[in-house]
Amino acid sequence: MPEFDGALVHLRTAVADDIPDLVRIRGTPEVSAHWRGGDDLRAAVEEDFAEPASHPYAIEVDDRVVGWIQWAAEEEPEYRHASIDIYLDPAVDNLAAICAYAKVGFRPVGITRRSERGPDGTWHDSLLMDLLAEELAPGPE
Repeated sequence: MPEFDGALVHLRTAVADDIPDLVRIRGTPEVSAHWRGGDDLRAAVEEDFAEPASHPYAIEVDDRVVGWIQWAAEEEPEYRHASIDIYLDPAVDNLAAICAYAKVGFRPVGITRRSERGPDGTWHDSLLMDLLAEELAPGPE
């Protein structure tokens, strides 16, 4: 899979060697408040790696893994775009994620109500955000 360099981050294919960093990140209070994983965070991260048709990327800043993102292609012709447009849906109360996504160019486009089950088992709203291909800022040359 291709790698991507932006002005602030580097995205590369996530590999098994990234699992300890991703487990550490998922175990922080600000992340675990929004991601399920139970007591075995390693198994939860490994399960994410195993999602069929998903393409996992490690997010690096200064050669250090600081996060994870994954994507899957839309196979329905009526919904498939010829360009790379990116959509994501953080929980509406996940202000850290929303601010981070906005900082790299994502824009809010609406609320999806009760679209995500939280770690507490209740349903929560998500903020739909997008970044269109023509809005991608070029990385350093």
